[in-house]
This record gives sequence, structure tokens and C-alpha cells, in this order.
Amino acid sequence: MDYTRIKDYLLSLEGEEDSLLSELRDRAELANVPIIRRETESLLRTLTVLKRPRKILEIGTAVGYSAIVMEKAMGGFCPIITVESYEKRIPEALGNIRNAGFQGVISLLFEDAGEALKALMESGIHTPEINAGFDLVFMDAAKGQYLNWLPMVLELMNTGGLLICDNVLQDLTVMESRFTVERRDRTIHERMRAFLREIKTCDRLESSVISMGDGVSISVKLK
Repeated sequence: MDYTRIKDYLLSLEGEEDSLLSELRDRAELANVPIIRRETESLLRTLTVLKRPRKILEIGTAVGYSAIVMEKAMGGFCPIITVESYEKRIPEALGNIRNAGFQGVISLLFEDAGEALKALMESGIHTPEINAGFDLVFMDAAKGQYLNWLPMVLELMNTGGLLICDNVLQDLTVMESRFTVERRDRTIHERMRAFLREIKTCDRLESSVISMGDGVSISVKLK
């Protein structure tokens, strides 16, 4: 079966792309900035509309593309906190968010994700106990850190919240033996395998992994 042809056909059904997002995608691809693939974008938009979150947390802003996708899906009325640690991308991300008209609703934190998560927990503002946590969390940053971030993310999510993680199949190498992976990639390979085992066996989550793009995991927080 030719999965490339299937993907191309399904993408052809998407219709005309939003002009702002199309321009952002072209610029990002030209500069080799990693943003979500178009098929993943479609899934993220659909899940956002389905969940109708009151508050979104994104880990990994890059140039602001996926945050803008989610905000557009919500009609511009859903507060989003997005975290980015790569300083060179901050000005462009802020400019893109401003040009999209979302500077008052998308808040960008320039900070290490682990430190940002700790600060959000310590602030006491995003407390699931009073249903003030995040209803949707999108992780698309340092893949080797997903497992480390997971406990903090769960503490910030409301029960019933969605956790969506991109690039979990590591260029389709995650299913291979560690000895077939380049030595420099073995640590991230092991960590991603551990992350997938955790979300599939954790009694606080109901999770599915989809072989779309470079792999997307979708988890619902049960408790």
C-alpha cells in the first residue's frame, strides 16, 4: 500500500490553507524550523474543536505556528500559555502571534520547559482540584524530556484533559532495537520508548499512539 499517495490524497481534501498559516509554514520550511506537519495540524485542529478547552498549555513554541492553529480553532477566545527556550525564535514567534491578532490571548514564556512547569505548579493558579487546570496540553519540544515533564503536566491538567504529543516515533526508529540506532541517538531512543510505555500503562491515562506524520500520542487524563 502506498501510504505517501494516501497522505497526499487526504491533504488534497483540506481545501485552501489559511493565508497567514500558509505564509508561516513557507517561511518555517525555508528556514528549516521544525513545525507540525500538515496532517498533524489537521488532527490537532480537530481535537481542539472536539475538546473545546477553556485553557491550553503548549510546550515548544518554535515560531508560534501550532499555537496559532489552536487559537484559530477556538475562535480567538481560549487562553494559551506556550513555552519556548530557544532565544533566537522568540522575536519571530511574538511577531507571528501579534500579526495573527492573538497577542492578548496567547502568552509566551521564554524559559526552560521544566522550570516553566514548576513555576506554573507553584503559582497555584492552574489547580485541577478546583477545575482550573489545563484542558489541553500539546507537547512538541525536546523529545528526550517528555518522560521528565509528564508528572508535572499531569498535575497541571484537569481530569478529562487531553495530552497530545508530537514526534513520538522518532523517524520510525522507536520500534527498532537500541543496537540498530546510531550511538548518538540511543539516549533519546530509550527515553521515548520509556515515555510510550508509561503513557500506555499509567493508570491515570487512557492513551493511543497514531502512526501519523512522525507519530502522535493522544492521552486522556482519567484521574
